[in-house]
Amino acid sequence: MADVLLLRNESQPEYEVNTNNPFSVTVNETLNLAAGSENEYLNVSGSNESLNLGVGVNGSDVGLEYEEGWVLGTVDIVLVVVYLVGSLGLGLWYGRKHRSDPVDYFLAGRASSWPLVGLSIYASNISSTTLVGLAGSAYKHGLAVYNYEWMATLILVVMAFVMLPGLIRSQVFTLPELLQLMYCPAARYYFSAINIVINIVMQTAGSLYAGALLLQVLLPNWALWHIMLALGSLAAFYTVLGGLTAVMVTDAVQAVLLLVGSIIMTVAAVMKAGGWNAVVAAQPQGHFSIIRPLEDSSVPWLGLPGVFLLGFYFYATNQFMAQRMLSVRSVEHGQWAAMLTGLLKLSGLFVMVLPGLAARVLYPDLTHADLVYPTLLFDLLPTGLRGLVLSGFLAALMSMLDSTMNGVATLFTMDFIRPAFPNITQGKLLLVGQVTTVVVVVVAVAWAPQIQHFPSLFKYMQQILAYSVSPVLALYIVGFFWQGGTPTAAMVTIAIGTIAGLAFFLAIEVFQVLNFHFLYVPSILLVLSIMILVIGSLLDPRHKKVDHLQKRPALWSLKEFREETKALKKKPLWQNYRLQSVVVLILTFAILIAFW
Repeated sequence: MADVLLLRNESQPEYEVNTNNPFSVTVNETLNLAAGSENEYLNVSGSNESLNLGVGVNGSDVGLEYEEGWVLGTVDIVLVVVYLVGSLGLGLWYGRKHRSDPVDYFLAGRASSWPLVGLSIYASNISSTTLVGLAGSAYKHGLAVYNYEWMATLILVVMAFVMLPGLIRSQVFTLPELLQLMYCPAARYYFSAINIVINIVMQTAGSLYAGALLLQVLLPNWALWHIMLALGSLAAFYTVLGGLTAVMVTDAVQAVLLLVGSIIMTVAAVMKAGGWNAVVAAQPQGHFSIIRPLEDSSVPWLGLPGVFLLGFYFYATNQFMAQRMLSVRSVEHGQWAAMLTGLLKLSGLFVMVLPGLAARVLYPDLTHADLVYPTLLFDLLPTGLRGLVLSGFLAALMSMLDSTMNGVATLFTMDFIRPAFPNITQGKLLLVGQVTTVVVVVVAVAWAPQIQHFPSLFKYMQQILAYSVSPVLALYIVGFFWQGGTPTAAMVTIAIGTIAGLAFFLAIEVFQVLNFHFLYVPSILLVLSIMILVIGSLLDPRHKKVDHLQKRPALWSLKEFREETKALKKKPLWQNYRLQSVVVLILTFAILIAFW
């Protein structure tokens, strides 16, 4: 730690604390860190051995503790700088040839291979919010949070079998565009707008907030929004210039880096805690069990279908994730990529959840669960390893940011601008996408401070989805298997489902008149929405006039499934995605049985 810490306040004199001299001091001042925000405060207390600093907003303690030595050494700084410069250069180099038209810029020329797509999906999913959120939720609730990880493997298998053939065959630019083929343009515009809002306020803002919270340890004189703006601008730079190719290439490298960093963090935390047995012994009753009873407040077993639906939205219909599948060179490459991602997701128990459990031994009195990851990083790891793990954290952050920025830019450009201006030139379409990327950064930075009002980052993310996405999921699920859905029934489903979701949100989260776990809501809304869609379509006079030819590319077909079966028999076993899926599912259920 620096010998001198300077505390500045626009309305008060500067305080100088010399940490070399024995002292015990407490300073409480109101800091005017942001325009119109007078409730932010800074509390400093310490001695010659340590210094604690708490940052709070509106009376809520959300700060970090600074201990002596919580700084980056020269080696750490070099590693972080090499990572940042290398990622930037790599993204620009590989993206330089893919900016000539929308297919190149937004879908990497539809020529991506399965390793690149699989690693990119994994890196985009394991964001800074995931690293911070999984460790924090494990610290607070135990292994229940792993349900969000293993469920992803099951979702990706379903996606490979059912959704991918129709998705790639339809040759759409966006997932909402698929709803236009299935139903009508209005359904497309609605879901595209929902996608844009969720990706900005949840994914982009959440990642910026988590990253800034950790980096403020290193930059205590920076306001949180300054750090967020710097991070967002860096990711936007190569995303704007390189398009999806730049995003995926950097994601692939970042996936390897964040895995290495997470493994180092896990090994160090478990060893420091006294080994596996010591970690297990320190957990409260039930914390070392993945499947929880109904009275559990985190993930009761009856909420698992809700976890599946939230994951299905995230992997199969959220543009910033599914866009990578739209870029593959063939259906096979998409299926192999799904299996690779599913396999990588299983590692989350050991490299992302386990550190949170070990932290219960090392730091039993943390005031805020989201501080587990930064505390482990800065207090546990030595110089060198600290820089490597921090680079992995930044890799996760950048991969989420570049993915959501590119995804939102694709949605806005291809779902709104291109239909509104059919004669627009390709050059102007690309310009719109680039400008949209910049706007996403500004809006996300403005919204991010609101996240602190939620109990945790992870719960913030899941609650937004639980009350909003089921009506649209019903349209996709029915649309892949049945071609009889009508435009009117689709829009009625969206309207009633959205109103019902809002009613649940108000009753459970705001007025608390229902004592109801939020994970039950997605399943209820899905069943309600499917009933409305099917019954409404059958009662619609236009039901028999539906254009089945338009819907056909997206439909799952038993005939094509049988033809695929015959084709797979002629391929080597290692190229058979169905065999791969069996192996992945066996591993998944083995983990569930071991930690039931």
